Amino acid sequence: MPPRTSHEAEPAEIPAARPALRVAVLADSDTRWKWGALTARRLTAEAAEAAGDGQDARPVEISGLLLRGRATPTPRQLAEVGEVGIDAERVREVTAVEFLHTVRDEGFDLVVLALVGGGVQAMLHGIAALGLPRRPVVVTGYVGVVYEKLADGLLLRHGADVVLANSAHDAERFRAVYEGVGADASAVTEAALPFLGGAPYRPEEGRDTVVFAAQPSVPASRADRTYLLRRLVEHARLHPRREVLLKLRSKPGEHTTHIEELPYQKLAQKLPGGLPPNFRLVYGHMGEVLDRTDLLVTVSSTAALESLHRRIPTAILTDLGVREMLGNHHFVGSGLLTSWDRLDGGTRPRPDAEWVAGQGVAADGSYGTAYDTARAKVTALLDAGQLPPLAPYYTPASAPGYLPGILGRHHLAPDGTPLSGAAAPQEPGRVRGAVRETVRNAARGAYRHGVQRVAPVIRRMGEL
Repeated sequence: MPPRTSHEAEPAEIPAARPALRVAVLADSDTRWKWGALTARRLTAEAAEAAGDGQDARPVEISGLLLRGRATPTPRQLAEVGEVGIDAERVREVTAVEFLHTVRDEGFDLVVLALVGGGVQAMLHGIAALGLPRRPVVVTGYVGVVYEKLADGLLLRHGADVVLANSAHDAERFRAVYEGVGADASAVTEAALPFLGGAPYRPEEGRDTVVFAAQPSVPASRADRTYLLRRLVEHARLHPRREVLLKLRSKPGEHTTHIEELPYQKLAQKLPGGLPPNFRLVYGHMGEVLDRTDLLVTVSSTAALESLHRRIPTAILTDLGVREMLGNHHFVGSGLLTSWDRLDGGTRPRPDAEWVAGQGVAADGSYGTAYDTARAKVTALLDAGQLPPLAPYYTPASAPGYLPGILGRHHLAPDGTPLSGAAAPQEPGRVRGAVRETVRNAARGAYRHGVQRVAPVIRRMGEL
């Protein structure tokens, strides 16, 4: 080969590809899966975009994991959640101990815990007990409006590197709780609900659609749920040219984040006089339902925030009172509180702009930057290298009468290590593995049947 002349350029060096950013999302219900998956996407958006553009490329790999329990979502529920950027067929179900083994073996950079408070606390202690030389960054938060068990839920989430608050209002409350018990509040980070979006509301000529966003456990009693259903049906009869939709979260037998012992579908079957032709029960992705909504009505559903974000007229019902147990007390000052009588007469509440601005609704167009602070914090933690050990507020010394029970429900000892026999050994052979999975699925089905069907009947019999 002839020597290179002085005017010939040196061949350009090809930069080494950066390793993929590995993310795990662990969720225990359909709505928390939606929150966790979309949160992971928003927190890693810059890395994913850079990889797509070939600039400082670092591809993002997100693993979806569902914590086995009473509310583990079905494939139909996963599909109905909507587009989250993770193939539902690649999502797998695990126990708490199996998840911890996965964290130990697969070297995740970031873990998003989309769980109820007790589940978050157990996973924090479990990850800490792994003693990894380089542990993942741990993020958690809330799927919606926080209107009950504020201190309990927050202290169970303490110890995560990032505790996301969905609004400035929540961030202020979260820090006050942590500081009030002498805990480090630096993890609290303001963001927004990750599933806000959709086109701004535009009235359409000839369209008049009212949607009632049902909740699985609010209200709880048969009388209250029947009352709301009856008023919704009466509204449809009063306005025969108006389409009235009852937006349901799940089908009978399925579970969501909260237990639904009295599905509206069954109550509707027993309603005297039947249902008018302009009244329908609908399922599906809330965003798609909101695309054709002209008025959203609810007791306290997070759907109200989705609706406000899109500037859709929104009403929070006071028919059953304004009470903490209903969650509609969260909307005091919003300008949205009203009753079916007023809605029947044509009233449309007007939201208070100051209240809306403090709730993370971002109807003013600021939603595009809502995750900037959280994204920067996560990036800094990822770049920091070895992180300090996780340090939850609750320890065996500080809460010896509370923490062991929380960890025990997930088959963990008080020090966060798996209890003896909690992790089944891997069985060789495809046939034995298939048999084990079949037995496990049967047991899971029996457990769900007991929780979802038998237990509610027993509770109702006890009230007789």
